[in-house]
Amino acid sequence: MNTIVKFENSTKKMSAKMRHGLTTAILLFILLPVGEAIWLDVPTTGTKCVSEEIQSNIVVLADYIIISEDHSLKPTISAKVTSPYGNNLHHSENVTHGEFAFTTKESGNYIACFWADAKSHGNKDVSINVEWKTGIATKDWASIAKREKLEGVELEIRKLEGAVEAIHENLIYLRNKEADMRTVSEKTNSRVAWCSMMSLGICIVVSGLQVAYLKHYFEKKKLI
Repeated sequence: MNTIVKFENSTKKMSAKMRHGLTTAILLFILLPVGEAIWLDVPTTGTKCVSEEIQSNIVVLADYIIISEDHSLKPTISAKVTSPYGNNLHHSENVTHGEFAFTTKESGNYIACFWADAKSHGNKDVSINVEWKTGIATKDWASIAKREKLEGVELEIRKLEGAVEAIHENLIYLRNKEADMRTVSEKTNSRVAWCSMMSLGICIVVSGLQVAYLKHYFEKKKLI
């Protein structure tokens, strides 16, 4: 009887652990950002840009296409993608669709800008669909499963491992960024404190000189 009770308790504990693991896996997929589709309305004049802050050594894949309901017009656009340091990563002109892929070399905001080509849109806004993928969202899991002969639970575990690694790298990036910001804040506070002390010292010196000058002036005029 005691053996049966112990077995039931151990079974309940295993079920609780499995439920906890499943909940953790679901939370990982919810919290981890994946690819996103963006709808942009590019004005007849001017530029429309999108940006994303990405850390270094991250794969980025994106494609864009014009969505037009008026088949009598064939609008074209130009696109340009730049890195945080202003390096040109992609540039196309007079196209209806395109794609770009690169691996980030520095951390920061990566900007993709689109503008409509003159006289190709009949003075109407141009709608663009942009699909932007970064990190683990760029992986082709079907090809990986076929190449490494993964299926079922093994494939899902492999996805979870990738998600955990991506979240871990992102947390390290955020921690390093927070440390850099804290260092800058401490240096700024120190400089402000020194500037305040210098300003106070200058005020005291100037006040002393003014008192000495006024005293000398009054004594010279025999007012005191």
